[in-house]
Amino acid sequence: MRIESLKEAVWEIKDPRRPWGNLRHKLEEIVIIGLCTIICGGEDFDDMEEFGVEREEWLREFLELPNGIPGDDTFRRVFERLIPAQLSVCLGEWLGANRKESKQTVNIDGKTICGRANAQHSAFHVVSAWVAEHEITLGELAVAEKTNEITAIPQLLDMLDIAGDTVTTDAMGCQKAIAKKICEKQADYVLALKGNQPNLYEDVRQYFEAAAQKPHFYEEVTKTVTSEKGHGRFEKRFYYLSDDIGWLEQRLDWKGLRAIGAVRSLVEEKSVVREETRYYITTLVDANDFANAVRAHWSIENQLHWMLDVVFREDAARAHKDNSPLNINVLRKAALSLLKTADLGRQLSIRKKMLKAALNPLVLHKVLFQN
Repeated sequence: MRIESLKEAVWEIKDPRRPWGNLRHKLEEIVIIGLCTIICGGEDFDDMEEFGVEREEWLREFLELPNGIPGDDTFRRVFERLIPAQLSVCLGEWLGANRKESKQTVNIDGKTICGRANAQHSAFHVVSAWVAEHEITLGELAVAEKTNEITAIPQLLDMLDIAGDTVTTDAMGCQKAIAKKICEKQADYVLALKGNQPNLYEDVRQYFEAAAQKPHFYEEVTKTVTSEKGHGRFEKRFYYLSDDIGWLEQRLDWKGLRAIGAVRSLVEEKSVVREETRYYITTLVDANDFANAVRAHWSIENQLHWMLDVVFREDAARAHKDNSPLNINVLRKAALSLLKTADLGRQLSIRKKMLKAALNPLVLHKVLFQN
C-alpha cells in the first residue's frame, strides 16, 4: 500500500472545518498522524501531538506538514467533527484495496463503547462490517442502542460493495428487510435464528430434531464436522444443511431463502461437557460454505471486539465528546488490521508489534505500508 493511495482515500472525506478559514494543517495529515499514534499504542489527542513531535523528521519523509505538527486541540476539534461513517469507509477501502480476489465473508455485529458513557454522554453502540478472511473492517455505523441495529444494518450495507460475498448476522439481524437488502446487493446470507422469529425458529428446530432421530427419512440433510482444541478446551461442531424447504410456509417471505441450517456444538472443558444447537436460514446450499460462514462470524467477537477491549483498552478510552469516540474507534480498527497483517519476520503478539512500532520508525513504516 502506498502513501498516495492513503492520502487519496482521506481526500474523499468531507473536511468538517470552515472552508473559508485559514486551515494550517491538511486533513489527510491529521488522520495519518492519528492512525500512526494508535498503531504505536497512543490513546488520545495529547498522545497524537506528542507522537508527531517525536517523529516529525520521519513523518516529513511522506507528509508535507506545512505548519509543523498539529496541536492536541487541533486533533480534538477535527476528530470531534469528522463523520465517522466516511472515515470508516475510506480507511476500509484503502485497507481492502486489491484484497477482494475471491468470495469473502462479511460479518455484521454490534459492540457498545462503554468508555464513552458518563453523566453527560450515553454509550455508543457501533455496528461493524468485518471481513474475516482479511481481518479488516469495511465500515461501521453508530446507533443509540442495540435494538437499533435492525435499522442500521441496511444503511451499513448500502455503504459497502458486497456483491458476490456472504453476509452473516446474529439473531438481531434476522429480519426480512435485511435479507432483501443483502439479495439486492447481489450477496448471499447466513442469518442466525432465535426467539425474535418464533414461528420460523420452531419450525426449523423441530425439523432438525426429527432429522436427528430419524436420519433415514431425511436424506436431503448434508453434514460436515470440525473440531478445535486449545487452552484446555475441546470443541466439536456438527453442521447440518437442508435445501428441502418446500414444506416451510414462511419460505416465500424471505428473499432468496434456499436452505435451513443447524450447528450442534459439543464443548469439553475441565471434564464437563456442554452441548448447544443453533439454527440458521441461508441462501447457501453447500454444507462446507455454510460451515465456513458460521465459523467466520464467530471471529468478529474473538478477532475484533475482544482485541479492541483487551489490546486497545477501548472501554477505558477517555475521548467522550461528539464524534471523537467513534472516530478513534475507526482508527483502532484500522490499526488492528494493519498490525495483524504486518510481517515483521517472526511471530509476535499485537502488543509486541505495537511496542516495536513505537520504538523503531522502520517497523512503523512496515506496519503502515505493509512493505
